[in-house]
Amino acid sequence: MAFDNLCKLLAEKHPVRFASWVLGQPIESAEVLKSELSIEPIRADSVILLKLQGQILHLEFQVKLDSEPPLPLRMLDYWVRLYRLYRLPIRQVVVLLRPPAEGTVIESAFVLGTTRHEYQVLCMWEQDPSIFLEDIALLPLAILAAAQSPEQLLNQVAQRVSTIESVQQRREASAYVQLLAGLRFDKTLIRQVFREDIMRESVIYQEIQQEGEERGILKGKLEGEQTVILRLLARRVGDVSPELQSQIQSLTLYQLEALADALLDFSTLTDLRNWLQTSQA
Repeated sequence: MAFDNLCKLLAEKHPVRFASWVLGQPIESAEVLKSELSIEPIRADSVILLKLQGQILHLEFQVKLDSEPPLPLRMLDYWVRLYRLYRLPIRQVVVLLRPPAEGTVIESAFVLGTTRHEYQVLCMWEQDPSIFLEDIALLPLAILAAAQSPEQLLNQVAQRVSTIESVQQRREASAYVQLLAGLRFDKTLIRQVFREDIMRESVIYQEIQQEGEERGILKGKLEGEQTVILRLLARRVGDVSPELQSQIQSLTLYQLEALADALLDFSTLTDLRNWLQTSQA
């Protein structure tokens, strides 16, 4: 998935939160509109259109400024099509995900002759990371925000991800953060920071670990019981066939304990077969 498309996906999932962040004020509702407009469709992979109360918010996520048609012309084209369709005020915001090459001019208007059309440009590397760290919906974008030490920010975001209580949300946030981190960090560093050890600091992870340890103890006890019983049976009734061994290994701990008592009265393999038949009936 392209980086700009991922941001579009996040905005579609959380339109109210994205609109509130971009506009800098609380938004109560936002409706996601189709991104393909009339006449000849414009390429709209990284575009999201939100219908707010009394206006349209057009978000364009960009990794690179170079495009065809050029970005300023595309923004003008979208404005005309949107206004023709909805006849509402339109707020256009280009969200740049990565700094361009040094010396590159970041345009925020289409200018030709007497025609001038302006739009807002929001640079992620200038944004305060606290805005995103405090909001799970916006959290993946935190990795692209301003930071004196980008690596420290990467660790901070990873720690924040580990505190998300919902397993599903935590997995999604982790995946999204790691994908966007690819715009800023080496893959080896990303894998290192998001190693399993980080999750150990969360309460959720500790609970899962405890459950795993309890299952491991139970498994160890089962295997121990099975080994002892097979040795005792070998002494009482002779070699136990692989088929019978498989049946014994499928017994619960309670059944194994019952078999340990019963086998003291066995004298032949038939006694074992009869007992297994009865216990599994």
